[in-house]
Amino acid sequence: MNLIIDNRSGTAIYDQIYSQIKSQIISGELQTDEPLPSIRGLAKDLRISVITTKRAYDELERERFIYTVAGKGSFVAPKNVELLREENLREIERHIGEIARLAASCGLRRENVVEMIGLIWEGEQ
Repeated sequence: MNLIIDNRSGTAIYDQIYSQIKSQIISGELQTDEPLPSIRGLAKDLRISVITTKRAYDELERERFIYTVAGKGSFVAPKNVELLREENLREIERHIGEIARLAASCGLRRENVVEMIGLIWEGEQ
């Protein structure tokens, strides 16, 4: 598992950890039942507080991306297809919102944006 912490980022460190692990789970880079580094070990490796790492793990567990076995550690939870679909839909909506704002600032109409998406979509297939 590869995590990069940016201290200059405006994003809290626990959120950076949470987001990167979640992204690696969704992408399949981290597989079901794969063990995660211990909270203490990860904190030591990243040179951050154990509390910060625990907060990220707690959030991942709350959202069912990981599970914890007492005395054994934390592991990647089996993928909940519906949960992943909802997560992807939220991400798509976020990007569409950003596209709409950028398009408006350039004076593009909805039809122009839809046409651009269609062209890109066809190029990806």
